[in-house]
Amino acid sequence: MAEPIMRRANGDGVEIQLAIWEGAGKNILCVHGLTANSRCWDVIAQAIIPRHRILALDLRGRGFSGKPSSNYSVEYHCRDITALLDDLALNQIVLMGHSLGAFISLAFAALKPERVGQVILVDGGGKLTQAQTAKVFSGIKPSLDRLGQVFPSFEKYVEAMKKAPFLQPWSRAMETYFQYEVEEVKGGVRSRVQPAHIQEEIANLVKMDAAQLYPEVRCPVLILRATEGMLDKDDILLPEDVVERMVGGIHDVKRVDLEGTNHYTVLFQENEVRDRAILRFLEQNA
Repeated sequence: MAEPIMRRANGDGVEIQLAIWEGAGKNILCVHGLTANSRCWDVIAQAIIPRHRILALDLRGRGFSGKPSSNYSVEYHCRDITALLDDLALNQIVLMGHSLGAFISLAFAALKPERVGQVILVDGGGKLTQAQTAKVFSGIKPSLDRLGQVFPSFEKYVEAMKKAPFLQPWSRAMETYFQYEVEEVKGGVRSRVQPAHIQEEIANLVKMDAAQLYPEVRCPVLILRATEGMLDKDDILLPEDVVERMVGGIHDVKRVDLEGTNHYTVLFQENEVRDRAILRFLEQNA
């Protein structure tokens, strides 16, 4: 598996860490989910390079990016992306976002249409009802529970994750991802992500109406939808009625259902259908 080059770049008053897989074609900026980091894109990157170039960022407060005491919202992530693109002298990019990253990608494409040529939404970006949102947060609870906890070793840190049904089968990519996110502290290791930052992010995210963004996105959009739940059959990020609303509201959109995947395996497992859909989308809109 090709390893990325790690480098720093300027966000909006905060340093942003980037993982870069070099390639010859389009620049694809990958935006991860709520408690994730840039290394969640390792598997997809292998399928896209060297035909295209992958740049995956650690959002503020995650991974090795700066961690200000506040300002965790889609608005501030969009500010970081604007500053990042300016720093890297990138006039236009493809945005690919997973989960929270899908909302950020939609918002940035609506805000800065001249800087986004295409958007790929990986299992995110839908407007959920209160009941659907509650189901999703129940499904991601194991990911939130690890934050702030000190574990005696990395092995203990990932022990519960290795048993989680929604992460099966366990893979080297998952091992790399979790190793990247931990830091050594007194008594063992813990996630680099601070619970207070995520609570602020969630409070801001639930106030966001993603559906208002759909008609504002003028570039081609690809929706990649996981069809399986995480802990239950219906704790999915894009239920049928939600994805239909997205398709009806976005100007130029294509939807691909990735059968048998859930919110996590849609990223972490090899998937030929996913990879073909991404490459076809990128090349049809060259």
